[in-house]
Amino acid sequence: MSDTPQNPPPDAAVVRAYHARTKHRFEAYAEGPGQLDWDAQPSPFRHYAGAPQLELPLSADQFERPYGRLPERPENPVAADLNSLGAVLELAFGISAWKSWGPSRWALRCNPSSGNLHPVEAYVLAAHLPGLADGVHHYDPENHVLEGRALRPDDAGAAWLAVGLSSVMWREAWKYGERAFRYCQLDVGHAVAALSYAAALLGWEVEVLAVPNATLAHCFGLDRLDDFPDSRYAFTEDEEPEILLALRAPGLASPPAGELLSAWLAGATWHGRPSRIDPAPGYRWPAIDQVAQASRVVSVEGISGALPPKGTSCGARSTSEKGQFPALPPLAPHPSPAGAAEIIRQRRSGQRFDPKYSLPKAAFYRMLDAVLPRPQVPFTAQENPPQIHLLLFVLRVDGLPGGLYLLPRSPTAAVELPAALGQVDQRFAERRPVASFDADCPAHLGLVQLCPLGLPELQGLARALSCHQDIAATSAFSLGMLGDFEAATADGYGYRSLLREAGLVGQVLYLEAEAAGVRGTGIGCFFDDPVHQAFGLNGNRWQSVYHFTVGTPITDARIETGPPYPQRQKDSA
Repeated sequence: MSDTPQNPPPDAAVVRAYHARTKHRFEAYAEGPGQLDWDAQPSPFRHYAGAPQLELPLSADQFERPYGRLPERPENPVAADLNSLGAVLELAFGISAWKSWGPSRWALRCNPSSGNLHPVEAYVLAAHLPGLADGVHHYDPENHVLEGRALRPDDAGAAWLAVGLSSVMWREAWKYGERAFRYCQLDVGHAVAALSYAAALLGWEVEVLAVPNATLAHCFGLDRLDDFPDSRYAFTEDEEPEILLALRAPGLASPPAGELLSAWLAGATWHGRPSRIDPAPGYRWPAIDQVAQASRVVSVEGISGALPPKGTSCGARSTSEKGQFPALPPLAPHPSPAGAAEIIRQRRSGQRFDPKYSLPKAAFYRMLDAVLPRPQVPFTAQENPPQIHLLLFVLRVDGLPGGLYLLPRSPTAAVELPAALGQVDQRFAERRPVASFDADCPAHLGLVQLCPLGLPELQGLARALSCHQDIAATSAFSLGMLGDFEAATADGYGYRSLLREAGLVGQVLYLEAEAAGVRGTGIGCFFDDPVHQAFGLNGNRWQSVYHFTVGTPITDARIETGPPYPQRQKDSA
């Protein structure tokens, strides 16, 4: 029996209704556009015309060190200045390559995005950082520059640095319709993890700050409606304030807390007008506006499960102080000799996988171990205790029987989830810990074999549940991320946090796959309730929120790859 109130708060009811409304079903997909005009795609980049620009150095290679050593601090602490900030922004949100095929040309970024549509915008809030004016700056990833949005006069005070994220939800809604809010939150989770990894390269830490939505909007300049383009379709230009993250580095203090943060901008001069995203949309999806409003933080006290501990400075949601992390042995350094910046830049989403190749069992166990929550990058940047768990389709892992598996990511789920699965589906009655029959499986992993399945049946099931996509069936393994939905949505904001956690876990899998010499792909399209039925789940407590797949990629030789910032390359002539 669920201990969730039968009459949830109004905001919780709205987000739960939205989630149910936007489920894909075998009978019909969630509401979306009937067709797409690719020539009318929303602009993937936003610029602030008239704002002063500051070109950032492409400096990430100066700080390169092995990917496997990211959780460790570098021997020489890296001070916060324009050079180090440029490296962090480059590896978190910058362009990693340009792709072209015939007349078509598109950018890839270090942070992944559903459909490569990139709703996330980044803002830098800084005080007394060498080389950077105090105030709010918009990050332009197309040119790797900061646009001075709100500049303050010089004054005395401590140095501090924060990064804010917003979502242009229309970029996703243009393609995905009502389900787009889900994808925007997944992208925010990916972006938070990307920032955390980039900061870790320098030995910095990222910490989420508990800030009300209205304060975020003010600090990012998103409440200055007169600055935005006039249009009959203003919803296409809206940016939804999402999150503020403090960067902890040598010599940096905490950002101002509470009302002091808004007051910090009182004497600022605002510059620039944002460019237009889409002048002529063909659809509008009011359900997105409704769930966005219901899931905002009105006050810090309204965040269930994410309250800052008493005495914590700057309203920080200090996950480590809340005892979030289960007792686990340290994660061993990854054996790959590749550099962290190299791994981050080469990350791609696999478009096709070669079913002739399998994944070594040691690499599989390593990837699963890496997604367990520990007090290290990127999980220290997570807002809430872990509520995401993995339902696995093990297809081609050397030495491991194919079938359905479960990876709980918290002690509570390790007890409750197997029991929930076994109540309905008798196939899972013979479930067993993988460590009980495979001595190579780390006991602390908690991996459970639910039932063995032959490859043809397993491929058909994995493909069908992920919207009939081959990438879920031709890989080494694919998975569904199962969220403790009723607990997470006790308030509206918890829905955002749940989806962001899924995105954060996805970013771990992306980089771990690259380090293992294979490739990952996030899958946002899946049939929600059929997934639950396939694993014997009843009710609404456990909900699948994101899928992922890992395998050996097939490279399309027709697509050419170019450097990320060719305009910055020196003329050798």
